Amino acid sequence: MLPTLNGRLQSRILVTAILGGIWTLIITPVLPTGAPLGESYRTTFIILLTVIVLGVLWEFLYHFLQQFRWEKDWPTIWGLFTGINEGLLIWLLINLGWIPGVEHVPGWAFVIQFCTTWILIWAVQNGPLRVPFIRWRFNGGRFL
Repeated sequence: MLPTLNGRLQSRILVTAILGGIWTLIITPVLPTGAPLGESYRTTFIILLTVIVLGVLWEFLYHFLQQFRWEKDWPTIWGLFTGINEGLLIWLLINLGWIPGVEHVPGWAFVIQFCTTWILIWAVQNGPLRVPFIRWRFNGGRFL
């Protein structure tokens, strides 16, 4: 069974919040932000929250676009490439000052955080996550 919209939303929110949160805790101290650690953590977690919120909106767009495909889904690798447009949008919103609580993020710090988080989440969702959650696939990607 293919992941349903509800399943993709649940998977995106839970995996990004849990795995992305743990990864953000680990990676933030080594990011080249040039800011105190507390401020760096605040900024990186706001960016992670932004990824979650905008990701829900992206899922509705992806669901709409998938309806034009024969199998109503797209190849797994396309899920990795969707990080490009999502990352660019978040970077644009940061530079326009439209994300509350985020004033300045050095480009390399954002690229490192976003890309490593995105690749980690994509890899875990398409591999190891399916081992402990064997029924995930048959439940349309839903956890609940």
